[in-house]
Amino acid sequence: MQVVRSHQSHRSFSSSSGSVSASPTLPLYRSAPELEVRLEDFESFAIDRLRVLKGISDGLSRGKKPDEMEKLVNELWKTNMRHQDSSQVLNKDIISHFVLRLVYCRTEELRKWFLSMESALFRHRFRNQTAEAQRAIMEEFDLPCKAVSNAEFESLKEKLGQVARSIGHNLSLSTTDAIYYKVPFEEVPELVTGRKVFINQGYAYVAMNQVVSLVATIFRSLLSKALILTNRKWATSIREQEQHRLTPIVEALCSSYLGPDFSQPKEYGEISLKDIDQVAKSSFPLCMRHLFEKLREDHHLKHAGRMQLGLFLKGVGLNVDDSLAFWREEFSKKVGLEKFEKEYAYNIRHNYGKEGKKTDYTPYSCQKIILSTPGVGDHHGCPYRHFGEENLRAALSRMGVNSRAMEDVMGKVRNRDYQLACTLTFEALHAAPCDAGINHPNQYFSDSQRLLKAKKDSST
Repeated sequence: MQVVRSHQSHRSFSSSSGSVSASPTLPLYRSAPELEVRLEDFESFAIDRLRVLKGISDGLSRGKKPDEMEKLVNELWKTNMRHQDSSQVLNKDIISHFVLRLVYCRTEELRKWFLSMESALFRHRFRNQTAEAQRAIMEEFDLPCKAVSNAEFESLKEKLGQVARSIGHNLSLSTTDAIYYKVPFEEVPELVTGRKVFINQGYAYVAMNQVVSLVATIFRSLLSKALILTNRKWATSIREQEQHRLTPIVEALCSSYLGPDFSQPKEYGEISLKDIDQVAKSSFPLCMRHLFEKLREDHHLKHAGRMQLGLFLKGVGLNVDDSLAFWREEFSKKVGLEKFEKEYAYNIRHNYGKEGKKTDYTPYSCQKIILSTPGVGDHHGCPYRHFGEENLRAALSRMGVNSRAMEDVMGKVRNRDYQLACTLTFEALHAAPCDAGINHPNQYFSDSQRLLKAKKDSST
């Protein structure tokens, strides 16, 4: 796959089963395609697929039921993986997969997440294929299975029927309608563990509607090996060769925030200094509330903490003059007014695009905050990730999270679902669902203010 500048055209390619069509089949991603890809498409296709995978991750973390996940994945794919040129839909699918394979091959944690989400997506898409397409995919994978003959089916019909009924399925009594495959039982551990198949002489008898388990296991195994190989290529050659072009994109994508940047308050305009303490208690997420309280307590924050809180306050509507007044009031209590004006005021104006290159900096997303590494004396970062359990429980209790909700939150923290833990905190404090999940501190603030305003309006 060759990445080219935007003025160069890029060509379509053929899949293993023929030419690309407007109704693409399910690709197996066996090898990277030989085609040219525009630099813009390299990044934008990957971001669109990442929206799908992150949506799946959020749905699974929330414990959505199979039918809910089915609807969610269909919606995510339809919304994000379209292309204005229908002949390029399959191209986008394959290109986006291989770009993200490069992005997520680089650490064990990244590989594990990508492997799980791509496998879940593949499983869903395979189930939606026609029976003919499913059999074609099975042939392509060269699966270690063979179809059960009519005679063998007749001899095992009663036992197969017992297993089918035990899992709520009906077994067709017709040998022409019932399609079974027998495979070495170790190839379908998921079905064996769940007692969903009949086992005889080392073989598991897998119904056609269960084949997805076998195919998904093979897909996951092949992708796992491919990620290891991709990581070797990345470390030994690609990273260095593409250090000025693709490497910055690849290294940034896994921590990309995919929502609005909140550089300007869009709903509630500016907040005033006189309201800031009240608003902090009612609508700041824990990461910002902790920084705010530490600033009030110590009259100082280190640089990373000032950046995290300062840009958040900018995003919620604190203008540059009020921001200077806010920081000046606190810091002057510890370092004095003169030192504040000399050493700190410039950076505050700089964040608002008033100094230096006049860059209009944007507030930090959850992903950026979670990936930060606070040291001794620092207060920035994500409390759900960086606090110890005792400190986190105490902080949540001070916010007003009840004991039942707190256990749900701590469960997500233990599973490293930090954004979902924050989402559950939001839902507990506001007694309202947050279906989109919390992905940005300023989104938390905006959603909180919207709900509080609606509650206030309804009571008047």
